[in-house]
Amino acid sequence: MTRRQDLDRFYSLLDELEKTVGGKRKLKNCHGRMDWPDRGIYFFFHPSETRESTNQLQLTRIGTHAVSTGSGTSLWNRLRTHRGAKRGTYEDGGNHRGSVFRKRVGEALIERDGQHEEYPEWGVGSSAARELRLEELEMEQRVSEYLRDLPFLWVKVDDEPGPESDRAYIERNSIALVSNVGSELIDPRDEEWLGHHSPVSDIRESGLWNINHVSENYRPEFLDTLAGYIDATPALD
Repeated sequence: MTRRQDLDRFYSLLDELEKTVGGKRKLKNCHGRMDWPDRGIYFFFHPSETRESTNQLQLTRIGTHAVSTGSGTSLWNRLRTHRGAKRGTYEDGGNHRGSVFRKRVGEALIERDGQHEEYPEWGVGSSAARELRLEELEMEQRVSEYLRDLPFLWVKVDDEPGPESDRAYIERNSIALVSNVGSELIDPRDEEWLGHHSPVSDIRESGLWNINHVSENYRPEFLDTLAGYIDATPALD
């Protein structure tokens, strides 16, 4: 099988997943009272970009959580961090220091709009004082607006946390398969894709808001593993 054929199968599996869970969702419409699996993998798509040969929405980020031994982070906790706050002091903002996805999107917005002077400490450190977070709130709100409109799917993979978990295995190979770094250019991004403005070359070249695993080789047999978990994933009530 060629990489293009494996990509076609991968997207076909995601089509099956969409039917299984009852359709793609958007973070702007999600909350913690929904029946999320404790652990899983998420797949974010661009809301309007499609693959070059089909009408399937194009993947834009793949991720999971709790891949460190002993980690207790849940799938919804990770998604909520990407979504940001809906109320309170940082309403419609968020904390990009707790979400690499938010950090990278903010970097690209800052780069595109030439706002380095307005946000000189964006991405600096693992935490920030209240005053700095308020200074960055407008950019956090712009990041939230972008992320909350991305359709996404999720698959239940409820194994124990650890770097050898099936979640880590599927995430790693999914990213490596979709990434265009060092590979034939398949499904090139539209010129308007925000990621083209990222200061990180791996994002620009891969076509994903991912950095880890984008230059690795994938193992085609991971698709069989993914297919098994799709079959066992329940619909979201």
